Amino acid sequence: MTTLQAASPLIVIAQKTRQAASKLAVLSAEAKNHAIEAIAQALESARDEILQANIADCEAATADGIAKPLYKRLQLDEHKLRDAIAGVRDVGKLADPVGKVQIHREIDTGLILKRITCPLGVLGIIFEARPEAAIQIVSLAIKSGNGVILKGGKEAIRSCEAIVKAIKQGLSHTAVSPDAVQLLTTREETLELLNLDKYVDLIIPRGSNSFVRFVQENTRIPVLGHADGICHVYVDKAADIAKAVSIAVDAKIQYPAACNAIETLLVHASIAPEFLPKLAAALQENHVELRGDERTAKILHHINSATAKDWETEYSDLILAIKIVDSLEEAIAHINEYGSRHTEAIVTEDLAAAETFIGLVNAAGVYHNCSTRFADGFRYGFGAEVGISTQQMPPRGPVGLEGLVTYKYQMTGDGHIVATYTGANAKSFTHQDLL
Repeated sequence: MTTLQAASPLIVIAQKTRQAASKLAVLSAEAKNHAIEAIAQALESARDEILQANIADCEAATADGIAKPLYKRLQLDEHKLRDAIAGVRDVGKLADPVGKVQIHREIDTGLILKRITCPLGVLGIIFEARPEAAIQIVSLAIKSGNGVILKGGKEAIRSCEAIVKAIKQGLSHTAVSPDAVQLLTTREETLELLNLDKYVDLIIPRGSNSFVRFVQENTRIPVLGHADGICHVYVDKAADIAKAVSIAVDAKIQYPAACNAIETLLVHASIAPEFLPKLAAALQENHVELRGDERTAKILHHINSATAKDWETEYSDLILAIKIVDSLEEAIAHINEYGSRHTEAIVTEDLAAAETFIGLVNAAGVYHNCSTRFADGFRYGFGAEVGISTQQMPPRGPVGLEGLVTYKYQMTGDGHIVATYTGANAKSFTHQDLL
């Protein structure tokens, strides 16, 4: 006689999350929006506790020698928390993505086909630093009817615990079970989570290139995410120089640790002598280290030399590589060779050049005369985002609610059988759309 092996603690957690998610999936939009507002209020009530927890995380991370870019992502000040809570409420205002009829078709008289959106099920979110990501993701998960298992990095453990505690307290007074939101805290749980393909439907990693690649290579669960954030601004020969300086500075310094900050600047040779000194002055005022190719160094003296490695490096810091190119085509070729398919921008007053750039650059976001830092779910009006995807297949770019639902086909008949539509006297389908 054999005894059944007890389920691991994480499997028990995953089972509870799935059960809660199955009930969440059929809730009305009103019930979900009530839960989202309850989360926002609970986070506001726990503001001081959350900020103190983050201070403790930052102090511990500093003592451990945390890298500067990661430290910036870890910091959660009053303004970031306020914006994250505003994002929760923005998600509540969005249309419910569940239950949308995408196809409504008569196959034959009395035989009706529908394709209707539905939740994915359970999301596994693994992220380094950036504790406010937990807030964004939970609000999107609940709006889209999904349960969520969160795994924050060790550097953000206190912040995440305070955030999830508040979220669960908020949910406890709503139709959404607090079991729909879970938090894991150890590295061992991360590895086990990646093996829970029976219970988890999508993994979303947010962190460094090496971290995301590790997740992608160690799970059978579908992964939504991006490994690199190597973004470019190309300053065309027909660029407005003042615009170009402003855009390039913003794209580099506004938040250099972000994945949509630029790492390489490409400049057309004909505009470089006039443009580069002005840009260098603005960037060096903001303590940006410049690295240039040989032609750039002839215009900007005393800057560091760029090597081939610089074109493929995500600095996530106040460092910018600069390369002079002879044509729009050369700029596009460089971006398609070294870019990470995240976000790319051209600065030009030549609409034909802009259209060519937008058409030929392979990236999730391609911009004309604006900063790459706009690549963000909140700024796109998604309320928040669960992450940014650089894959070719959708969802692509900043992923909001639409990336967290799938669809199912529903068919209703009245005794219909396939045999009626085969053979010598086969009946024809009507295939009439009813939408």
